[in-house]
Amino acid sequence: MKFSNLKLTTPYLNLKPTFYEKVDPTPLDNPFLISTSQSAAALLGVDEDLNLDTELLHIINGEKILKGSETFAMCYAGHQFGEFTGRLGDGRVINLGKVNNQNLQIKGAGLTMYSRLGDGRAVLRSSIREYLISEAMHGLGIETSRALALIGSDTAVRRERMEKGAIILRLSPTWVRFGTFEYFYASGEHDQLQVLADYVIDESFPYLKNSEELYLNMYTEIVKNTAITIAKWQSIGFIHGVMNTDNMCIDGRTIDYGPFAFLDDYNPNFVCNQTDKQGLYSFRSQPGAARWNLDMLARVLSPIIDYDDSEEVLRDVFWSTYNKVYFTLLYDKMGLQIQQADDKELSETMIRALAASNIDYTVFFRKLSRYNGDKSTVLDSCINKDPLDKWLNAYDTRLEKETRDEDARHEKMLAVNPKYVLKNHTLQEAIDKAEKHDFNMVNALLTVALNPFDEHYTLEHLFKPTPIKSKNICLSCSS
Repeated sequence: MKFSNLKLTTPYLNLKPTFYEKVDPTPLDNPFLISTSQSAAALLGVDEDLNLDTELLHIINGEKILKGSETFAMCYAGHQFGEFTGRLGDGRVINLGKVNNQNLQIKGAGLTMYSRLGDGRAVLRSSIREYLISEAMHGLGIETSRALALIGSDTAVRRERMEKGAIILRLSPTWVRFGTFEYFYASGEHDQLQVLADYVIDESFPYLKNSEELYLNMYTEIVKNTAITIAKWQSIGFIHGVMNTDNMCIDGRTIDYGPFAFLDDYNPNFVCNQTDKQGLYSFRSQPGAARWNLDMLARVLSPIIDYDDSEEVLRDVFWSTYNKVYFTLLYDKMGLQIQQADDKELSETMIRALAASNIDYTVFFRKLSRYNGDKSTVLDSCINKDPLDKWLNAYDTRLEKETRDEDARHEKMLAVNPKYVLKNHTLQEAIDKAEKHDFNMVNALLTVALNPFDEHYTLEHLFKPTPIKSKNICLSCSS
């Protein structure tokens, strides 16, 4: 199947026109294909090489339309850094339609009625970042939107400086957000909350259809899925940067990548977004921010779900799910097979030692995955060795209780501790080259993004700890 032979449907357009605006894309000037993900294409049933499809570029650029497609932008509201904004919507995203349970969007495709003071465009810099991180999060085993292709152009776009416009074609089983429900609550169209909930259940939770307390069960699934995703973020050292309710996907997956980051040294207070002056979305704050967003969702669902019932679900489900998933992942990363009574304390001590040791978070766990009792293999990467030296003594004692042999433990740990994550300084290097029309590094990073646990011997340099001058890069929302 060729991509250009896909036939789409547009079930979202069966909702009232207040849910969307029908709008045509505005093509970029002199577009060119930069990169494609055959892995993402497989979700659509596309098995022919995307790079050989001569129509792909023109479809992404909005010059040609897939069969069955009707292009539109979605309406939603949202709490942005804790403050409610009444109407946001797709200001630079245009939806193409749906196939194989995947909703296709082109981001950077031009103005919509929701663009406000924006220009409807995305620049090459931010598009490279979102394209690569979408595929990287999938490679890391975290539920995420995907990115099928990236195109560049000669269109000039002003941000902090003049840049070139780009478009990514991204996919998700749903693009409904917490903020979609917030819009219809705030606008007083409470009858549409149930309509939207029915749509969400059909699209994301069809297995709930015959259950009692249908909408409360839907909310329970949203809470559970969100808690699982955030636990995975914390285990891998990922910071989203903009956890506004309009960026929270209703099925719990990660969407809308802007000024994200992966931890360099373990710093729980790290904030990667220049706009976030209060640190609302610091690494440490992400679980609490997610819970707050879920509470906002419970409030706007109150016309169809009793708020006290939702709050009981939130209280009973969120932290229990989060802690169970997070500590299970952490024990796996530590190579602990059979849980012992003191494992939680051991893991928490490890986190405190990491914070005090100035050691790269990803490098630490990868080196721990081959730990054989020789402390130098880990401690050589520390600036302050004493905290981890002391912790390794306790870890050695704990490993004596393991029944697996060392080789089996190493194998399991290497499968859960990635060698490669997309650090911001590495992404910036790829962006700098791409702005000079050298896209080789973009595609090299795509390779490690999709296979982060593998050894890539020709790309070994990407595993090095972040240079001191490049640590803790803080980015703007236009990044």
